[in-house]
Amino acid sequence: MRSGRLGLSLGLDLLGARICSFDCLYCEVGATDALTLAQKPYVPAKRLLGELSAFAASMPPAFDVVTLGGLGEPCLNTDMDLIITGCREIFPGVPVAVLTNSSLLSQAAVRRRLALADIVLPSMDTLVPGEFAALNRPHPDLSLSAIRQGLLDFRSEYSGRLCLEILLVGGINDTAENLDALTDFCRELRPDRVDVVTMTRPGAYATAQAAPPDTLARFRAVLGAAVSGGDMGHGPAALRSRVATAALAGAPSRPAADPEETMARVAASLGRRPQTVKQLSVALGLPEDDISRAVTTLVHEKKIQARAELDHVFYQG
Repeated sequence: MRSGRLGLSLGLDLLGARICSFDCLYCEVGATDALTLAQKPYVPAKRLLGELSAFAASMPPAFDVVTLGGLGEPCLNTDMDLIITGCREIFPGVPVAVLTNSSLLSQAAVRRRLALADIVLPSMDTLVPGEFAALNRPHPDLSLSAIRQGLLDFRSEYSGRLCLEILLVGGINDTAENLDALTDFCRELRPDRVDVVTMTRPGAYATAQAAPPDTLARFRAVLGAAVSGGDMGHGPAALRSRVATAALAGAPSRPAADPEETMARVAASLGRRPQTVKQLSVALGLPEDDISRAVTTLVHEKKIQARAELDHVFYQG
């Protein structure tokens, strides 16, 4: 999949289900089924790495990064350190990134496992307690102040690349109070990169709406100045291969795949998150015309659904 943050990315699901410490309004994979802080090997390293080894034997790596994430919070998986190490052995020279909501970083054991990654992309959407409760809908035993301190502690221990992500939802965490708090936090955290983004796909709950462009611009400008020396990003990170860079710059797509294969890949991708035809085209590296034909057939066969939201037509499994 092409990631808006990391370029061409091989994504690995460490949960196998919607298991998370948050139930965020905006989550594109849907509402959390199991809101928990319980840590265990939800997807065991042996099983995941076995499947990955078989995949690598059949297809040489043509991606920029291996990304650990999935349907929930990957740091809940106690085999994460083994998975990171195994990914490096299977794909030498390919960096390993982890997406995290930062909720477990107050725990030293979690920080040790996470510190093995080459790139860590933690989220911190708001530092205003009321906004945090309304937007991220955390497990009741979580403390925003502990999460904040845990991320600062991780930063002091971690030698890799830290890319902070802030997702704004209109009318919830796009406030002046949050901007002031995040500005102070960024100065203290000193991330290598900050991404301020908003919703581009339907969220888990209809109350979540994209923040307006002028709000995004204001947050990016202020936080960019606060980072001072880091990258103020709000698009793909500078980790793409030449192939991915050329593709995103408008280079010709690869030849059209077999229609049945295209439909299978589209259906699998839509099983993870809702997407538009354009988003599917970028994610799968296939021409939009091929994607359009595939979704038309899949809708007709009632294997996927179409819905209008955020001024676009999204398809979902």
